[in-house]
Amino acid sequence: MDIGVGGGGGRLPIRETLASALRKERRSKPHSKSSGSGSSSSTVPLVMGFLSCLAWLYVAGRLWQDSQNRILLTSLLEKNLNNVPKVLTTDEKLRSLGCNDIARRIVEAEMDLTLAKSQGYLRGNASASSGKKLLAVIGVYTGFGSHLKRNVFRGSWMPTGNALKKLEERGVIIRFVIGRSANRGDSLDRNIDEENRRTKDFLILESHEEATEEVPRKAKFFFSAAVEMWDAEFYVKVDDNINLQIDALIEILESRRGSQGLYMGCMKSGSVITEEGKQWYEPEWWKFGDSKTYFRHASGSLFILSNNLARYINTNSASLATYAHDDTTVGSWMMGVDSTHVDDDRLCCSSSRQEKVCSVV
Repeated sequence: MDIGVGGGGGRLPIRETLASALRKERRSKPHSKSSGSGSSSSTVPLVMGFLSCLAWLYVAGRLWQDSQNRILLTSLLEKNLNNVPKVLTTDEKLRSLGCNDIARRIVEAEMDLTLAKSQGYLRGNASASSGKKLLAVIGVYTGFGSHLKRNVFRGSWMPTGNALKKLEERGVIIRFVIGRSANRGDSLDRNIDEENRRTKDFLILESHEEATEEVPRKAKFFFSAAVEMWDAEFYVKVDDNINLQIDALIEILESRRGSQGLYMGCMKSGSVITEEGKQWYEPEWWKFGDSKTYFRHASGSLFILSNNLARYINTNSASLATYAHDDTTVGSWMMGVDSTHVDDDRLCCSSSRQEKVCSVV
């Protein structure tokens, strides 16, 4: 049954009215959905635009900050351009630190020390402080393998024990002179130390290496050490194959007491050996001229230097040249100073003269 709505001929059936209502409702739903989608799609550009503005502001801020930093750095560089520190020379730096003055004082002190040494003001022995000057210091060269020779000397011409002390009271010091082993502290050094503890008759050269090729340099160490330890009129070097007549030597030295510049010994000269391998070969033979002949010098077996000459060696040892043999080496040193060469045949140990102070063993 159809129920009409309205009046007259314009009534519509109820079924048709409901259908029309449903159709209108369906048409209205998609319309509302499309309008919501449109509103959301219009919001996205706004958000993106806002973010773009923020990014632009950030970048602009960083660029502005960097430009300000560059301006600040530029101003600082310009401000300090005129304040660049001066480049100092080495002398100016030393002067600012006071080093030049210190260096000058050191040089002056070294010069004063050298002068004091040369004038005899520096001594290492009690005899100097007492003012009593010894007559002589006798150094007998010896080596590590010469123990038997030393015992022979101690039993013959060289006094020992109380006799040695009495001789020292007369102003004569006798010592065996030896350096140190190349291997410091080995059995060679220990044996010498032990022997010296028993006999007390060694002068041990701590800075000298005991070796055959080092004998010319041994003279530097011996005279330097002897001068610093004992203040004596004379310093005597003796080889370890020589017998001495002590009283005869003392007599000669007593007659020369107070003399200066004396270089005494058995004076000789001779040819310079230029052929390698031969005995007495001199590697620096070319320094002795075309004639290849040695200058006048005392034999190495025994020679004597007065106090001032021994002190000269001590003062200038660092700059004194050495040759292959100790006698020519010392002779070369004496050529350059104001020395008096005294040729005394009583000091010729190999001569046949009866009145002599030494003889070859």
